[in-house]
Amino acid sequence: MAIQLPIYLDNHSTTRVDPRVVQHMMPFFTEQYGNAASRSHTFGYVARSAVEKARDRVATAIGASPKEIVLTSGATESNNIAILGAARKAGPGHIITVATEHKAVLDPCKQLVREGFTVTVLPVDGVGQVDLTALDNAFQHDTRLVSAMAVNNETGTCLPLAEIGRRCRDRNVLFHCDAAQAPHCIALNVVVQNIDLLSLSAHKIYGPKGVGALYVRRGAPRFRVSPLFHGGGHERGMRSGTIAVPMVVAMGHAAEYAVQGLHDGTTDRIRALRDRLFHGLQAGIDGVVLNGAALADRSGNNLNVSFERVEAEALLMAIRDLAVSTGSACTSASLEPSHVLRAMGIDNLRAHSSIRFGLGRFTTEEEVDFAIGLLTEKVASLRAMSPLYQNCPVD
Repeated sequence: MAIQLPIYLDNHSTTRVDPRVVQHMMPFFTEQYGNAASRSHTFGYVARSAVEKARDRVATAIGASPKEIVLTSGATESNNIAILGAARKAGPGHIITVATEHKAVLDPCKQLVREGFTVTVLPVDGVGQVDLTALDNAFQHDTRLVSAMAVNNETGTCLPLAEIGRRCRDRNVLFHCDAAQAPHCIALNVVVQNIDLLSLSAHKIYGPKGVGALYVRRGAPRFRVSPLFHGGGHERGMRSGTIAVPMVVAMGHAAEYAVQGLHDGTTDRIRALRDRLFHGLQAGIDGVVLNGAALADRSGNNLNVSFERVEAEALLMAIRDLAVSTGSACTSASLEPSHVLRAMGIDNLRAHSSIRFGLGRFTTEEEVDFAIGLLTEKVASLRAMSPLYQNCPVD
C-alpha cells in the first residue's frame, strides 16, 4: 500500500476529524442553521434538539446525566471554569494539584495563588504516578479542590481516578479531572470514579477544534461554580455565549465513537501499533529509553522515548516526513525541557532528547514501519556527525 507523506503521529496534539463526524455536522452549517436559543420558530427548535441529543451523547460517554454537561470551547476553558469557578465560589482556601498537569490546570492554580489561595503541587515518581499517601497528607482543613488529570498528554500515564476521587469525597473536597486525552483510551465513569468536575475537548477525540464540555455534578453534596464571564445566561448561567451547533453536534458523535472504540478493537489495534513502533525502534537503534510507565501501564496511543545523545530538535528537523513532537503543543515554543519529564526526575540532557509519538485511529502498520526505518536512518546520521557521540557512544 502506498504511503502518503508526511505521516501524522502527533495525535496528542490534535486529531483528524473523523469523516463520520464531519458527515453529521455538515447539515448544521447550511441547512439546519438555526440558533439553539431561538424558541419562536422551527429553525431554533431543530438546532436546540440537535444540541440536546449531542449533550446526551457526551453525558453517556462519561456516565453522567445530560443536565450535568456544560458546553464550552474546549478543555482549556473547561479547566478554567472548573478550577477558578469552583474555588472562587467556595471562597479562599487550599487547592491540590499535580506537578505533571497541563498548563491549563497549573496556570489557573497560579492565578488562585495571586488571589490569596494556597496551592500544594504534588510530586510524582519516575513514571509519573502520584503517591496516594502524599495526597492524604496534603489535605488541609480548608482544602477546596483537587485537580488531577486522567491521562497525561506527554507520557500517557493514567492516574488512579477512583482512588483519588474517594479520598476527596470522604473529605467533602471537590475533585476535578482534566480528561481531554482520556475518552478514547480508558473507560470514564464520573459516578464510579467519584468525579465532581471533568473537562473534555472534541479535537482530542477526532472531533473539531473549538468545542468542549465540562461535567458539573448535580446532587448531594451540592456545590456551585461561578462563571468566568457573563452575557445571556446560557448553559445554566455557567457559560454564556451562542452555542456553536455544528461543533456541538460533532462533539456528541465524536464522544460516542470514542467509547465504541474501547470495545470494537480500535483501541487494541492502536496499542498494538504503538508496541510495534517501540520494539522496532529498540531493535534498530541503540540507546532508546522509554520515558514513563511500562507500555502496559500507559494509554495505548502514547510512546515517549529519548534517543540518547541525539538532540530532539535536530531530529525533528531531520524527519520532516513524520509529524511528531517534543512534548505538549501548548509549550512546544519553549526552549525549556518538558516540565512533565522534569517532574519525573528526568535530567535535562535526556529530556532534550525526548520525542513524543501519538498514534491514532487512522495510523497504519505501513506508516509505523516507515517511521521505524526513517528514525533508524536519521538517528544514525546525527550520531555520526556528533563529536559527543563519537567520544562517548551509547553502551
